[in-house]
Amino acid sequence: MNMTKSNTQIFWEKKYKKQDIGWDIGQVSPPLKAFFDGLTDKNQQILIPGAGNAHEAAYLHQNDFTNVHVLDISHPPLDKFKKNYPSFPQNHIHQANFFDFGGQFDMIIEQTFYCAIPPIKRDEYVHKMYSLLKNKAHLVGLLFDFPLTNEGPPYGGSKKEYQRRFQDYFNFQKLEQAYNSHPKRQGKELFINFQKK
Repeated sequence: MNMTKSNTQIFWEKKYKKQDIGWDIGQVSPPLKAFFDGLTDKNQQILIPGAGNAHEAAYLHQNDFTNVHVLDISHPPLDKFKKNYPSFPQNHIHQANFFDFGGQFDMIIEQTFYCAIPPIKRDEYVHKMYSLLKNKAHLVGLLFDFPLTNEGPPYGGSKKEYQRRFQDYFNFQKLEQAYNSHPKRQGKELFINFQKK
C-alpha cells in the first residue's frame, strides 16, 4: 500500500468504521497496567497520542489520575470514548494530527502509535516527542519488535532501530522485551522508559 495514506484522518476513520483494528487488544495493555500501578503522582500531565479506543486512558481515569490527555487523528474512537467515559474531562480529549499538536507533558505513553505511522515519519516522531515533553520528562510504553515491513500498519521495528533513532534525544532507562505482554503480543514488543535529555 501507499504508506503515506496511513498518516491521514480518512484512512484511520475507515479502519475504525470497519472495525479493522487488529492491533486493539480490548483492554489496558498488561505491561502498561503494571507500570501505571506503580505510579504515585496522580496529578502529572500525561499524554496518550494515537490513543484509539484509549484503554490506557480509561484505566488511568478509573484509578483517579486527574490530568490525562487523549489524542487521536480520527473521530470514531474518540466519540466512543466520550460516550463510554462521560466523566472524563472533555477538554482533555483532542482530535488532531499528532505532528500538529502542541503542549508540554510530564509523561507520554506510547502504545502501538510509533509503528502505526509511516516509517518515513519516524525521525519526525522522535523530534515531536522531544518537543512535547518537559525537561527530564519520560516517554514510556511499548514498541513492536518484529521486522520492518511495508505491509502495515503496524510496520514493525527493532531494538537496534529504536536505539539509533532515539539516542541523541533520550536516555534509555529501559529498553527490553516485555515479560508480561498480552498473549497476542508475546515476544513481539519492547517495554521502553526513555527520559528526555
